[in-house]
This record gives sequence, C-alpha cells and structure tokens, in this order.
Amino acid sequence: MDTFLGANKLSDGGILCNKCLDKISNLNQELLYNLNTFSIGDINSLLQKGKTESVVPIAQAEQNLPSLTEPEPQDISGEVYKRRKRKIKYELEKLNANLSVFTKGEIKELPYLISEDEKIIAITDAQFINTLDAGVLVATASRLLSVSKSMFGAAKINIYPNETIRSVSFVTDPRSPIIKLHLEERVVEFECYMDKEDAEKFYDKIKTIYNHPVEQPQKQIGSTAAKSKSSETIFEQLEKLGKLRENGILTDAEFAEQKKKLLEQLE
Repeated sequence: MDTFLGANKLSDGGILCNKCLDKISNLNQELLYNLNTFSIGDINSLLQKGKTESVVPIAQAEQNLPSLTEPEPQDISGEVYKRRKRKIKYELEKLNANLSVFTKGEIKELPYLISEDEKIIAITDAQFINTLDAGVLVATASRLLSVSKSMFGAAKINIYPNETIRSVSFVTDPRSPIIKLHLEERVVEFECYMDKEDAEKFYDKIKTIYNHPVEQPQKQIGSTAAKSKSSETIFEQLEKLGKLRENGILTDAEFAEQKKKLLEQLE
C-alpha cells in the first residue's frame, strides 16, 4: 500500500492508500483536513453518493506573487516515473523529511521535475506568502524548486537556478517563519506554516550554499603581515643605533639622520 507520507488513518482504525485518498477527496474536500473523523462506512457512503461538493473560489492576493517559471513537461515513461519516484522516496527518508499530508500532490510532481542524477539535499513545507495553496520548497545542488498545487488546479512550478540567487535569509516567527530568496531583481518570500523547526533546518542547509562569507583578499593579508614584520625590523635597528650612539660610535647628528630614514619606512 502506498502511504508515501505516512498512514492515512480513519476513525475506525482503517487506513486509506494515497490513491484512494486522492479519489475520495474529490468528493469531499474535508477528508484532507479531518480524515481521522471518517470511518470506512463514511467513505463507502460518499463513493455511493458520488456527488462532488461545490467549490467556492478563494480570493488571493496577487501583488507579491513572482512570475511563474513553468518548465516544459518532461515526456517520461511510466517506468521512468516509478524509478524516479523510488529514488525520491529514498532521499526523503534519508533526510527525515517532515512533510504534511497536504503536500502529497506536490510530491507526485517531483518525478517529472527531478531526474535520476539530481539529488534532493533539503525539502520543507513552504508556500508563497499571501497565498493559500499548499506547497514545498526543494533544494538540490544546482537549484531551488517551488512546487505548489491547489486542490483541483494544475501544479505551479517555479525554478531558481543557483546563479540567480544572491543570498537567502530567514525571518523568525512563532507561527509562520519566512524564507526569503534574494534574487538579482527581486525578493521571493515563502511562508513555512507547518513546522517551524523543519523550516529552520531547511534554511540552515541552503544558507551554506548561497550565503558566502566575505573573504579578505590574500594579497591584502600578505601585505599586512609584511608590514608588521617590517615594523619589528625597523624598531630593532633603531635600538641598535641608540646603542651605537651611547658607545660614541655615532654622533648625535649621524644618529638623527639614520633615525629619520628608518622612521620614513614606517609610513
């Protein structure tokens, strides 16, 4: 039985596979949110009734949404899809991915987007700020992917190659922390509403890729070290000049002239 993101438990102890949950949720959307309040008998009644509930469109704020980067759909065979799905499932298990039940539709899209030679290094629940669509933010070695899917709509895909991301930042919030992608021309914000700790873990992983510490040029470091060494040498020579004057080997005028030359080297 495919319970990719965990068991879909019913009130009477029964378990639905993901395929069954997808089918029955088209008849009653409440199943996705309160599945554990339904029994097998309730499920059978809904299937026999076969009437879909009316869906009321929800107004969404559009001003902060980035333009979508829809990739060309990959034409892959069923066997390739299954192979990629197994690979992705294994990678998510290795990462101890803590994804919500609402991201099942997004997970099913990943085999179309991530090839077998591209490894997932981090993933978390994340949706565009000011939207209500569930979604995931996925990190690989070469890019970040945002996949979001409404209940009955098509998946919305946004791809951010590494070279377009200048840095990332994290805004702490007790309820819904925000991950920001600082791109070349804009900032894209994702709200992590499901698991604060999981969002922080995701950010800790990607910040090592995109937030590079400013390094001091090696030439400047070498120059500073050389200057420090030169200063020590000059002070030693001044000390020697002082002893030569004390012993009468140098006159006061000769000492002053040599001292002036050495001090000029410090500037």
